[in-house]
Amino acid sequence: EYSEERFDSAVHALESRDDLEITKHVDVEDLYESMAGHIASGKVTSWCQGRSEFGPRALGNRSILADPRNPDMKDILNARVKFREPFRPFTPSVLAERSAEFFELDEESPFMLMAPYVRPGMADLVPAITHADNTARVQTVTAETNEMYYGLIKAFERLTGIPMVLDTSFNIADEPIVESPEDAIRCFLSTDIDVLGVGQYMITKLQKTHTTQMVS
Repeated sequence: EYSEERFDSAVHALESRDDLEITKHVDVEDLYESMAGHIASGKVTSWCQGRSEFGPRALGNRSILADPRNPDMKDILNARVKFREPFRPFTPSVLAERSAEFFELDEESPFMLMAPYVRPGMADLVPAITHADNTARVQTVTAETNEMYYGLIKAFERLTGIPMVLDTSFNIADEPIVESPEDAIRCFLSTDIDVLGVGQYMITKLQKTHTTQMVS
């Protein structure tokens, strides 16, 4: 786990850059709402919060997050960030209390160890996390197990009505999952990820306007 001062130091090193917008959210609910808005608008986002993760899956502390409603999102992530085989599915991180509405799942699945079927009619709502065989590798999320991740997904639910986000590990091909705030910032800057939520900070890449000089 990293201190607030460590996050501050990592982000302050970026202050001289003119291609980034950096906002500090003292109120964590504002952080959730801001990130949920970016996800809902189609941005590819990243999330580095709390304790680092160890294991084969990203469970919401070191994650790349996107909108599960976008049918093109899997291809967008593979083309811009992950560069992995197109047949590999991405995970839905879903509020535990609503998981049974979308998936044939009657128990919690906090570690993505189950791949239940998506319920009839629901695949059209969340195509980006529905595999070719109509299954999904589900992670159920509770406030008790991960308060911040739950708060973010809850904010996305309030905004869209969908109680889940698409989740994949915060790394690129052939690299381990990021650990420190500095790792997260380096990966964010070296990829086509649009937004990084790191500690209390929201960092957004600015779109530069290119001008063409006419030569006579």
